Amino acid sequence: MGVTCVSQVPVAEGKSVQQTVELLARRLEALGAEKQGTFGVDCETYHTAAALGTQGQTGKLMYVMHNSEYPLSCFALFENGPCLVADANFDTLMVKLKGFFQNAKANKIESRGTRYQYCDFLVKLGTVTMGPSARGISVEVEYCPCVIANDCWNLLMEFMQSFMGSHTPGIPSVFGSKHDSAYSPGDTMVQYMELFNKIRKQQQVPVAGIR
Repeated sequence: MGVTCVSQVPVAEGKSVQQTVELLARRLEALGAEKQGTFGVDCETYHTAAALGTQGQTGKLMYVMHNSEYPLSCFALFENGPCLVADANFDTLMVKLKGFFQNAKANKIESRGTRYQYCDFLVKLGTVTMGPSARGISVEVEYCPCVIANDCWNLLMEFMQSFMGSHTPGIPSVFGSKHDSAYSPGDTMVQYMELFNKIRKQQQVPVAGIR
């Protein structure tokens, strides 16, 4: 587990989501990256049951997430809150807690795609979907040998620029709280939570595409 950056890439002008993913894949393969299987990250939203809500107080949202890189783990996150790492049976527990947390089934969102290995970098190009429709593109880049974010951000950014160009992201907000402490899988899941929430909220407006 190295330091990871998760970001969104806009759909290329005149292209579909799938065509843009293929364009990014060709750029990676031109660099010499090799396919290394597939990946998936999913997120279900739970809200506090109405019966528990205090009058005038907004109910909290909890996000229950899975990552194919960690098949035995389940991640539970609150916005601006802690990240709980539990075993896969946590999903069963949530069913038993339905009196406290209700599943907003229509809000399930996931990213699935192909993993690529390039030297010490692991790249995952994903199509983000809600229900049957593609909503966006996720790019996850991991620098495997390092666990201190501040020590390798410049290297990560330089590599991302080689195939993302002007859509290379800024430093993730989760890095700001790490300082010199070790990066963890939970930090990656926080980034996916933020990405999924951003995609949920996006309006259907034209965006500058990849050229």
